[in-house]
Amino acid sequence: MGQYSAVSGIKVLDRAVAIMTAVAPHPLSLTELCETTGLPRATAHRLATALETHRILARGGDGRWMTGPALSSLGTGGKDHLIAAATPVMARLVDTTGESVQLYQLTGSSRTCVAAQEPPVGLQNTVPVGSQLPLTSGSAAKVFLAFGPKELRESLLADARFSPADLDGVRDRGWSESVAEREVGLASLSAPVFTPAGQFVAVLSVSGPAERLRPHPGRKWGADLAKAAEHLSASL
Repeated sequence: MGQYSAVSGIKVLDRAVAIMTAVAPHPLSLTELCETTGLPRATAHRLATALETHRILARGGDGRWMTGPALSSLGTGGKDHLIAAATPVMARLVDTTGESVQLYQLTGSSRTCVAAQEPPVGLQNTVPVGSQLPLTSGSAAKVFLAFGPKELRESLLADARFSPADLDGVRDRGWSESVAEREVGLASLSAPVFTPAGQFVAVLSVSGPAERLRPHPGRKWGADLAKAAEHLSASL
């Protein structure tokens, strides 16, 4: 049965799990869902629609299936609501930019990827969920230091690949960018996510090969990223 081959003996359950597994990496159209799972079109549509009813799957504006908020909320910790709200926003951002999208949260003196979505085709920058990255380089690091605790900024700026003036610019614009700053050949842009009360809770990022995003990733996708971050903030 496509990429998912485990069999429990309960056919409808096996098929439902195959569908959920298929859409987990990135949104899929019905045709792509059928190709990935090996299910007949009518069967895939019937099961996906049932899973949508239970909010285990969701559909983006383009009709493609993606992981729904109920599935995200089965995790543990305070990230549940954030990730559930971010899932459709990230999917739309992937569709708009054609690049990888990540959501980071602050973990001590590093940032951790708590959600990620990839475009279905093309060269990608894959950041596995759970990856911990430094706060001294990269566009997301700039946002964390620009909007995060003053003590964190003061403790890390001496080792950072950017300056206090760069952080002032990030606060003025509302987003940051980097080209080959953290890793050769990689470019990214990032924006802060706030609660309605104004609490800084996460960073939304778009990343991809430098040759596609250089010389200024922000000029290409900054407005779209800022709009997505604002939408996510409002959803919280």
